[in-house]
Amino acid sequence: MPLSDLKAMVETCMERSRFTHVRDRAILLCLLDTGCRASEFIALDVSDVNLSSGAVIVRQGKGRKWRTVFLGAKSRRELSRYLRRREREGPLWLTDEGTRLKYSGLRQIVRRRAVKAGVSVPSLHSFRRAFALTCLRGGMDVYSLQKLMGHSDLSVLRRYLQQTEADLKAAHEKAGPVDNLL
Repeated sequence: MPLSDLKAMVETCMERSRFTHVRDRAILLCLLDTGCRASEFIALDVSDVNLSSGAVIVRQGKGRKWRTVFLGAKSRRELSRYLRRREREGPLWLTDEGTRLKYSGLRQIVRRRAVKAGVSVPSLHSFRRAFALTCLRGGMDVYSLQKLMGHSDLSVLRRYLQQTEADLKAAHEKAGPVDNLL
C-alpha cells in the first residue's frame, strides 16, 4: 500500500465534529504506526495504551504471546482526540453504538475510506506490510523490527521485506564501499 494512498484515506476524515471521522483517522494512523495484526488491533483496550510514552501492550498476540509496540507523537495526538469523545475505559476501538469494533467493522472502515479517497482498497494486512517496509527503509534494524512485529524468527519477517530495486539502489548509495570510502 503506497503511503500516498493512506494519506488520501486519512484526508477523508477531516470533519472533527463527527465521531466516525475522529475515530477512523485515529484507526488508520494507529494501525500503520503499531504494525499490529488486525486481530491484535481490535483486541486492544484503553488500559493497554500509555499516551505519555506511546507504549501499547499487545496482550493477544499470535501464539498468545504479548509484546509492546509504540505510537509516535502524531498517532498519539489523534488517539487522544478520539478518546476525549468517549469513555476512557473498556475496548479501545468502538463502533458507533459503543460496542467493541470487530474485524469486519475494521475492514468496512478501511474500505469506506479508500473508496471515498478514490484509491485501491488495501487489505488490513497491507498496513502491517507497510509498517515493516517503512521501518526498514527508515533505517530500523531487522532485530528490532522482528520484536515489534512479534515474529519469533527472522525467516517470517523476510516475507514482509520484499525490497524493490529502488530500495536496493538506495541501500547501495548509502553504504556502497567505493563511493563512501574514496
